[in-house]
Amino acid sequence: MLAVIDYGAGNLRSVLHALNYLGVDSIRLVHEPHDLKNATRIILPGVGAFGAGMQKLHEQGLVQPIKEAVLAGKPYLGICLGMQFLFEYSDEMGQHEGFGLLRGHVTRFPHDLDLKVPHMGWNQFELHKSSPLMKDIGSDNWAYFVHSYYCAPANTSDVLATVDYGIPFTAAVQRDNIYGVQFHPEKSQRTGLQILTNFLELSA
Repeated sequence: MLAVIDYGAGNLRSVLHALNYLGVDSIRLVHEPHDLKNATRIILPGVGAFGAGMQKLHEQGLVQPIKEAVLAGKPYLGICLGMQFLFEYSDEMGQHEGFGLLRGHVTRFPHDLDLKVPHMGWNQFELHKSSPLMKDIGSDNWAYFVHSYYCAPANTSDVLATVDYGIPFTAAVQRDNIYGVQFHPEKSQRTGLQILTNFLELSA
């Protein structure tokens, strides 16, 4: 059973539409801890502010159950904010604690580079290591981004892909069963659908 976390601020409609298009017929929307029971994979889609999102997850009692499920080996895919939650903290609108499943933090694009923020649109990402999440992703690796903050992993071995937007930043991460993408696969056409397919095929 695929668990999709619903904390009231995620881009659920687009994600569910993509999953339905791929023929996924066993999806459970997770609103509280018991909804995670029997989940074999977890997707956490997210948009909005880091602190508000974490607060909502805490209010629903989901932070510790999600961490326990991931540490038990269940594949986790964080999308956009769902990837940022994996890290120790974000400095968006103050400092807010994340899951701490990956070392590092989340920070805003530098003001002094005169970049258009939020970073919005299509960019080509560069893979840094092989991963089952990126199976059959070739040179046509364009994805759709919408974000003002980016992840800065402490361990370079966790970096799966990067994008250059004035500065290079982490576009995807992986460590063991933990996966995250800063972009939106549900809006990234063929590339995004392939990534979602690859995640659904991972061994639980």
